[in-house]
Amino acid sequence: MRSTRGGGNHLSSCGKAFTLAEVLVTLGIIGVVSAMTVPSLMQNYQRQSYVTQLHKVYNEFQQASVQYMTERNALNLKEAGLTTNDEVNNWLKKYFKIVQECDSMDNCFAAESVYKKLNGTIVDGYDRANKSFVLASGASVRAIINSDGDRLLSIGVDINGQKGPNIQGRDLFWIYLYNNGVVDDYGTYAPMTKEQRTEMYNNACLSSGSGAGGCFGKILNDNWQMTY
Repeated sequence: MRSTRGGGNHLSSCGKAFTLAEVLVTLGIIGVVSAMTVPSLMQNYQRQSYVTQLHKVYNEFQQASVQYMTERNALNLKEAGLTTNDEVNNWLKKYFKIVQECDSMDNCFAAESVYKKLNGTIVDGYDRANKSFVLASGASVRAIINSDGDRLLSIGVDINGQKGPNIQGRDLFWIYLYNNGVVDDYGTYAPMTKEQRTEMYNNACLSSGSGAGGCFGKILNDNWQMTY
């Protein structure tokens, strides 16, 4: 019988393990890539979270307006009776889930000096004396009558209440309810054009002046994305 010692039936494999240096280099590359991408991913996630909360508040105001006009068989909000701040507060308490009521913005919102614009300047030039409310979602809202044409209500919204970052365009927004029941940015009628919203964004959201609004319109223009 022929011997098979050292013959072709013997299976063998040859592998090469990673050296410690190669493992360290690989981990270093992963660390660098993570350091470059994770902060951006977290920032995008946080911004989208803000937009999601803002969208929820927007929907609540939009739906409450339609329901209010429908129940009163009215063609617009003024005809339905939304003409005084007292009626506005009653409307909020009827159609929204309120968990806290404040005589002014001082207790439902952060302090006035805390709110900053995107460029770091203090947000000013708005009325804090009217009643404000905290919704079940955690958002703080203050709505007051604005008798300037079809722009009926000026609404301050902090989508996470007194919590930070308290920056206009991040968690603080100014939205406006028009007589036809449409929620939009600061303008003369609604819905506004993209050009009108862009102008407001440049003149108010990005500006260091006292103008309110602009940030919300930019989000509407960008299909509910916070791209700034």
